Amino acid sequence: MSAGITICTYRDEFKTVIGTLISSIQQEYGIPITLADQPDLNDIPNTYQKGAGNFWVALDDGVVIGTIALIDRSNHSGILRKMFVAPAYRGSARGVGKMLLDTLTQWATRHGITDIFLGTNDKLPAAPRFYEKNGFRLITDEAMPPHIASVRMKVDNRHYHKELAA
Repeated sequence: MSAGITICTYRDEFKTVIGTLISSIQQEYGIPITLADQPDLNDIPNTYQKGAGNFWVALDDGVVIGTIALIDRSNHSGILRKMFVAPAYRGSARGVGKMLLDTLTQWATRHGITDIFLGTNDKLPAAPRFYEKNGFRLITDEAMPPHIASVRMKVDNRHYHKELAA
């Protein structure tokens, strides 16, 4: 892991770069979604940074290299969204994904979130391994609570859940 890598909360100065990073990774894997299909990225503060939610950015000497977000869905539950890491920073040797996930889970625990849900797409082959390695378990659509299932992303075809210590 590079000594220059830090995690910070979202600031408006990152907005354009975040959109470019996320959409380029989605296109890299053939995910059928565009930046226009993701209006949440145009209003990160009102989408993610309310209640116990937040949005974080990984930086390498000031350059955006990754993102992760938590949506507060009440009932002590949240949805992990927008976890993306630039290609050159992926893998356990760099540790950027783990840094982002640890930041989110520590925040969630401090803010009373006990259950985290997420959706991913099977076109992202490393994602399931990463989530499972970090304590998430695959669940069926039927196992998702209604307040989580109602806001699923249309491109997600695998869903995960993790219980956090209260």
